[in-house]
Amino acid sequence: MIDLYYAPTPNGWKISIMLEELGLPYTVFPVNIRTGEQFKPEFLAISPNNRIPAIIDRAPADGREPIPMFETGAILIYLAEKTGRFLPQDVRGRFKVIQWVMWQMGGLGPMLGQHGHFALYAPEKIPYAIERYRDEAARLYAVLDRQLGRTGAYVAGEEYSIADIACFPWTMTHKAQGFTFDDFPNLKRWYATVRARPEVQKGLSVGKFDKTPFTEEQRKNMFGKTAQQAQ
Repeated sequence: MIDLYYAPTPNGWKISIMLEELGLPYTVFPVNIRTGEQFKPEFLAISPNNRIPAIIDRAPADGREPIPMFETGAILIYLAEKTGRFLPQDVRGRFKVIQWVMWQMGGLGPMLGQHGHFALYAPEKIPYAIERYRDEAARLYAVLDRQLGRTGAYVAGEEYSIADIACFPWTMTHKAQGFTFDDFPNLKRWYATVRARPEVQKGLSVGKFDKTPFTEEQRKNMFGKTAQQAQ
């Protein structure tokens, strides 16, 4: 059994989709990131970076005590290794997938997150910041489009993998952020293919994304905590 500490965001969706794809039993423990539940000591004991999602595997392969884990890239690799699915066993295939998971973790997610913040959520619209992150998001979409043109199927090759599960939820933000995939035909094809998977639909249905405006206190919990305040 997997305990999933979760909020319905692109990072949260990565793990709910992965668990649905694997068919692993899991229990959802909602974390209200608007009210600051991510800063509670019991959550920080699992996810010291005070970010969702996190998991506890209560039935690890070694039969020992439960394993807590944070960071979605690590969680995806862990679950893939636990089940032997969505991560190739051969060294070339394995690290091709892992490269693209790291690309998402270091590039696609953070840059789209920053663009979304400055374009949609920041109380003051700063043109330089919006343009800076919009250009970088567009560049990364182009990188992904070229890669999908080379593979002809999925992000890391002909087989669906954790690279697709990592990237897809962040591409779901494209319309809200004012992007169209009309200029990225390979990305547009892949997006439709992945979104149509029944397990992806189930993973996306876990929880409900809150679109209501932030209160000032919620804004502080989401964007304004210093390291000292978060302790």
